[in-house]
Amino acid sequence: MNLLHIDSSILGEQSVSRMLSRAAVERLKERNPAIDIIHRDLVAVPVPHLTGDHLAASPAVMDDIAFGEKLLDEFINADVIVIGVALYNLTISSQLKAWIDRIVIAGKTFRYTENGSEGLAQDKRVILAVARGGLYRQGMSLASSEHAEAYLRSMFAFIGVTRFDVIVAEGLAISEAHRESGKKAAFEAISVLDPRCDF
Repeated sequence: MNLLHIDSSILGEQSVSRMLSRAAVERLKERNPAIDIIHRDLVAVPVPHLTGDHLAASPAVMDDIAFGEKLLDEFINADVIVIGVALYNLTISSQLKAWIDRIVIAGKTFRYTENGSEGLAQDKRVILAVARGGLYRQGMSLASSEHAEAYLRSMFAFIGVTRFDVIVAEGLAISEAHRESGKKAAFEAISVLDPRCDF
């Protein structure tokens, strides 16, 4: 089994999404001690944003194109993907968006057909470990402004992922009490996360 662990928060060790993603990976390792893990920190090693030169395969960006192919291979070879998702300005970080742009590739993770698009990544499980400063859950005033989890659900569904878990710590910027209760709820959700990687 192969697990790809992605972190995207700019806050380093203070990041709640990093704490949650690390805990989710540890939970999976408990049941699957032989699992092979690749950790990719999108802040420590940024993924360059796509440009017209990429599409034209300009000689100036050949190293970057090779890096993009490595990112795609990591994703394709993973059975489970755990992503630490920090919410910035109502959506995902630009670092995570740059990574998404390298794995959502026609002919690799999806294809166009006469009946519409077809996802090619049906064999994967994605676990999102989301950290949000405000309260975005159903019924809260910011619910309609949450564009991180919603976007990632759409993108992974587009490429065929149907096995999806979302762990959320929210209210982290409201008060210390909200921060602690949000983290506690998220860690409790991780503690009961199905650790199986082979279903």
